[in-house]
Amino acid sequence: MNILEVHDVSKKYEAHQALSNINLELEAGKILGLLGPNGAGKTSLIRIINQITAPDSGSVKFNGQPLERKHVEEIGYLPEERGLYRKMKIGEQAIYLTQLKGFSRADAVKKLKPWFDKFDLNQWWDKKIEDLSKGMAQKVQFITTVVHEPKLLILDEPFSGFDPINAQLVRDEIKILKNKGISIMLSTHNMASVEEICDEVYLINKSKNVLQGKVHELQNQFFDQSYKIGFAKPGENFDESTLAQHCVQWEKSSDAESVRMTLKDDVTLNQFLATALQSVHIKEVKPLIPSMNDIFIKAINDQNR
Repeated sequence: MNILEVHDVSKKYEAHQALSNINLELEAGKILGLLGPNGAGKTSLIRIINQITAPDSGSVKFNGQPLERKHVEEIGYLPEERGLYRKMKIGEQAIYLTQLKGFSRADAVKKLKPWFDKFDLNQWWDKKIEDLSKGMAQKVQFITTVVHEPKLLILDEPFSGFDPINAQLVRDEIKILKNKGISIMLSTHNMASVEEICDEVYLINKSKNVLQGKVHELQNQFFDQSYKIGFAKPGENFDESTLAQHCVQWEKSSDAESVRMTLKDDVTLNQFLATALQSVHIKEVKPLIPSMNDIFIKAINDQNR
C-alpha cells in the first residue's frame, strides 16, 4: 500500500512553472529520495504535501484518502531552513513542539528524554538554543520532528551542518524509524546517503520528473560496461593494442597492473576475457557500478541538452 500518491500535480508562481504534471508514489515503510538541482521544484512539492500551499491542478492522497488538514498530525516535516526560538530554553522548546503533536507535558518529557540521551543533549536541557552550535541545534530540531513517530516523515537536507559522526548517527536513526514502519521522503544533495538508506529515488529537474526507480535498478540501467581489470605481469605474447580495440576507453594504472576500461556496445565481457586470457593472467574483474552522484549528473545533463 502507498502512504503517499501524487497525481498530475502542477504549480506555477507568476511566470515560474515550479511543477509540471508530477506523478509520484511512496510505498508505506519505504524511504524515497527526492532529488534534483536547486530550483528544480522539490520544495514546491514538499510544501504541497505539507499543505503549506495548494497545487494549481492535480491531487494528493495520503494513506489512500484525499489529503486533508487532519493529516498534518500524521506527517513530520524537517524543513531545510531550521526554525527554533533562539532565546527559549532547549528543553522547554522541545516540550512545546512535542505538545503541538497532541502529547501532554508529562508524556512529552517522557518521549523526549531518551532522544536527548541518544543525541548526547541532556546536559543542554536548560540552556538556550543560542548557546548551541549549528549542528547541535539541528539535533534538537531533528528530535522534535521525529519524536511523535509520524506515519510520513519528510526530511529536507537533514545532514546539513553535521560532522561525519553525527551525520551517520542521523542516518542510523532514519533506518531505525523505517524499521518501525515509518515512511520517509528524503530530500538531499548527499548522494552517498541516498545510496545507503533510500529504497527508491525520484529525480526532478526544471519542474519535471527526469528519473525514478529503485536505487539498484537505476545503477544497473546506467552501468556502461566499465570495469577495472587487474592482471599479473604480462607475458611476451601480450598485445595491449588488440585488447584496447575492444574498448571505447582504456586507461592503465600508474603501476601498469590494472586498467580501467569501457567495452564497446557489441563486445561482451566474456569475449574480452577470452582474448585477454590468451596472453595475460587475470587477477581481478570488478564492474564499475555508477554511483548515484554519477547517475544524477548524467540524467540532468542529458535533459539539459
